[in-house]
Amino acid sequence: MKIQPYLSFNGNCMEAFSFYKKLFSGQLQNKETWENKSVDIPGSYRDKIQHVELKASGVFFMGYDVAPDTPLNKGNTTCMSIDLDSREEADDLFSSLSKGGTTHENMQESSWGGYYGRCTDQYDITWMINAK
Repeated sequence: MKIQPYLSFNGNCMEAFSFYKKLFSGQLQNKETWENKSVDIPGSYRDKIQHVELKASGVFFMGYDVAPDTPLNKGNTTCMSIDLDSREEADDLFSSLSKGGTTHENMQESSWGGYYGRCTDQYDITWMINAK
């Protein structure tokens, strides 16, 4: 079994995935827009992302821009969790992800013996960063 995160955006999926691509030194794959899809989408939305995947070392997730008639509610039902080998990596990643977003818990010692922090990035995705 494999579980893969699928992120939903409100028109800024490509912007977010470009940020994540750079941050994780990854590659975007299987990028499709709504352009040639036989669904009722306004012409102004056809260039938005219908599906995209990000693949990097130890990282894989997918995303899309929800159709204009699909409500996208901010919430806390999905978080991205990343385990790192060093505190320095964790601090650097946390700093990049939290810039322009919201810090919920600064990087600190956790009750389970890890080094942990949680933030929501500028694209309203919540990240849990953990290092040994």
